[in-house]
Amino acid sequence: MSRYILSIDQGTTSSRAMLFDESGQSAFNAQQEFTQHFPKDGWVEHNPEEIWTTTLGVVRQALHRARSDKRTIAAIGITNQRETTVVWDRSSGEVVYNAIVWQDRRTAGYCARLRLQGHEAMVSAKTGLLLDPYFSGTKINWILDNVDGIRARAEKGELAFGTIDCFLIWRLTGGRSHVTDATNASRTLLFNIHQQCWDEDLLALLNVPASLLPEVFDCAADFGITSESLLGEEIPIAGVAGDQQAALVGQACFEPGMIKSTYGTGCFMMLNTGEQALTSSNKLLTTVGYRLKGKTTYALEGSIFVAGAAIQWLRDGLGIIDSAQQSEALAASLDSNHGLYLVPAFTGLGAPHWDPDARGAIFGITRDTGPAQLVRATLESVCYQSFDLLEATRRDGSTPARLRIDGGMVQNNWLCQFLADLLGIVVERPAQTETTALGAAYLAGLQVGIFSSPDDIAARWQVEREFVPAMDDKTRKLLLADWHTAVIKVRTNA
Repeated sequence: MSRYILSIDQGTTSSRAMLFDESGQSAFNAQQEFTQHFPKDGWVEHNPEEIWTTTLGVVRQALHRARSDKRTIAAIGITNQRETTVVWDRSSGEVVYNAIVWQDRRTAGYCARLRLQGHEAMVSAKTGLLLDPYFSGTKINWILDNVDGIRARAEKGELAFGTIDCFLIWRLTGGRSHVTDATNASRTLLFNIHQQCWDEDLLALLNVPASLLPEVFDCAADFGITSESLLGEEIPIAGVAGDQQAALVGQACFEPGMIKSTYGTGCFMMLNTGEQALTSSNKLLTTVGYRLKGKTTYALEGSIFVAGAAIQWLRDGLGIIDSAQQSEALAASLDSNHGLYLVPAFTGLGAPHWDPDARGAIFGITRDTGPAQLVRATLESVCYQSFDLLEATRRDGSTPARLRIDGGMVQNNWLCQFLADLLGIVVERPAQTETTALGAAYLAGLQVGIFSSPDDIAARWQVEREFVPAMDDKTRKLLLADWHTAVIKVRTNA
């Protein structure tokens, strides 16, 4: 019987399940959005139970489709919103607090105090990261110190921590597997990326008991077997990677120097640096790109906190568009941005600024400013931020001539062309743009023998369209100068 790989893509705004055949082609996609909670300024939470029920719902839809197609599921791959933090009871599985989302900035003051105490150099040397509320470690600390009785329970070994992949594996296996992969572990502020283990100094600094932590596996590994009572059958979970690393795999960026950028809720640019964990001089992060058969491949990453989330804000917050698809025609209806700039620092600024206290602003509003202008400024802001990331990689010594792009936003042709114009390099959109889910499927397929090697995966990658720069240098420089002026105005640490 022919086989599918089931890929779970648990993202910031929705949970999805996709089926891929043995050639890596998508055959089915089910998706459910879930609620975003904003209890205070800069706070972002999800209900873990809603994450679980939406994930379970789309997985069951995918399994129904597979059975209808008379195909078996060879394995499950999981990719997830990274850094989002969940703590639960080991006995009951009950969560002790809402999931604190990667965008959340509540621990900004704690991070600032740790920096003032001189700890950031040690943290960066071990983790490749900065002391920023983005990462999981300070979120764990907050839960332990701010939810009644939780620290005492954690110190007794009664509780478990996990990023979303780990939480889903725990639930899918009926509590038998408390495991994660090296990419998700590398985003916690607790994992030594050079020694590939949880680090005692980092645990002591953030006051996190080691008993909370999961076991760390390669990205293609035996993570556990799903509970038959849950899904009606036992299926191996064989591939796991955080969403951006999964996209790196899905884009087949297996050679040092290859670079991809993913446009989802946020935007994340990742450069493969091979076996070397390079240190950026321009506030990019050093991270685990993937780990296969015990061999770690590293990457430099630039993180933008708000990309597609800004379009969602236009739709749900302001109500000026009914769907993301409308944004392309509105932006294309204008001959220029007419001096309007949106800096979407809704939850601070990520790379290369790392300013958690910055907040969003719109500059250049006139009486003629309307929905089309605001939509275009929002789309442009994603491209401007991408330029800042690419420029940081260039200053670190990278000279990419092509950028592979993916994610929901890249269906917008206007956005892709403006991106190429602004970056001044060829932008490649693959035939399969859902490369995050595809990367998780590839990893699971590697583990169960459907794909033989990274080279086998790379041979399957296909470009659907190239976007070639067409903007003159003068126009590009003027636009970027005005953008950088706007960014300076919202920064608090400039």
